[in-house]
Amino acid sequence: MAENAHTQKTSDSGVSIWLDDLSRSRIESGSLQDLIATKNVVGVTTNPSIFAKALHEVGPYDGQLKELGKVDVEDAVRELTTTDVRNATDIFREIAESTDYVDGRVSIEVDPRLAHETRKTEEQAEQLWKKVDRPNAMIKIPATLEGLPAITATLAKGISVNVTLIFSLERYEQVIDAFIDGISQADANGHDLRHIGSVASFFVSRVDTAVDKLLEENGSAEAKALEGKAAVANARLAYELFEKKFSEDPRWAALEAKGARRQRPLWASTGTKNPAYSPCKYVDELVAPDVVNTMPEKTLNALAEQGDGAPTIAGTYEESHSIMDRLAALGINIKDVTDKLEADGVAQFINSWDSVLADVQAGIDRVNG
Repeated sequence: MAENAHTQKTSDSGVSIWLDDLSRSRIESGSLQDLIATKNVVGVTTNPSIFAKALHEVGPYDGQLKELGKVDVEDAVRELTTTDVRNATDIFREIAESTDYVDGRVSIEVDPRLAHETRKTEEQAEQLWKKVDRPNAMIKIPATLEGLPAITATLAKGISVNVTLIFSLERYEQVIDAFIDGISQADANGHDLRHIGSVASFFVSRVDTAVDKLLEENGSAEAKALEGKAAVANARLAYELFEKKFSEDPRWAALEAKGARRQRPLWASTGTKNPAYSPCKYVDELVAPDVVNTMPEKTLNALAEQGDGAPTIAGTYEESHSIMDRLAALGINIKDVTDKLEADGVAQFINSWDSVLADVQAGIDRVNG
């Protein structure tokens, strides 16, 4: 099976294509292996909503539920999800080894109900890492204020971290600082820095959904001209921050000399929600070296059919700052928008986790009579 020319071009421009989806049926059907072979997929992200969808399927998990018996539902969920992630990491092991563990990563998220509990997040991150027991796993921790010290503490133990639910530049800068602190502590703790991986998942399309609504309410010609521009501008400015922080922080230069790898920006929430926009909008407009784009299969398929793949971030910083200034002039406070998106994101994942627990409990009851 030949690789796709469109996804190949995106990959050649420095973008690691990860799939934002995982399920037992995807693993067992060979679908995941096919996407690796034909569409340049080199990693996977999961979240509570993805597992809610996967575990809602009747059938694929019944055998393991039968084996587990009438266990506590929380234990059952942990067994089911870590099994899927472990199996996926094994599928990606060759890619992990060939890229020196830059790619080939599979992420699993801590319980979203712990998003505002630092110590419990840190404890569960370590438990999940040990449970999956694969060097190419990544533990997802939300970038709440309480999550920041947990991110540092987890990295300090030599555990790879995917920082999720980042919406604002202010929070992203705090995430980079938490990352550098964690890698510094990992170094002090004697860990090999070369294989500690980290990505900062910066959410994209949800910003346009929120800002476009405010622009429509404004109704002016200037507001109309800014529709569909806030999310990409916000993400491009995050990339500017990425370049600046890692090139100027003296702590980082010393760590990099010891083999530490930069925490790459990861574009998340890249499915296009507005049908008026290109289905590849949040991929094609965010192409640059050293980024990850994790996308649902629908977006991946659109990219394979019509993606451009040419670099699109270089040279855009002035324009992106101008877009943010124009939004502010219209009275749109981007910090208010991103603060709400973070809170809503945590709440959404908690709702999804409640669905996971309910579906798995129903499965336990069904297969065990």
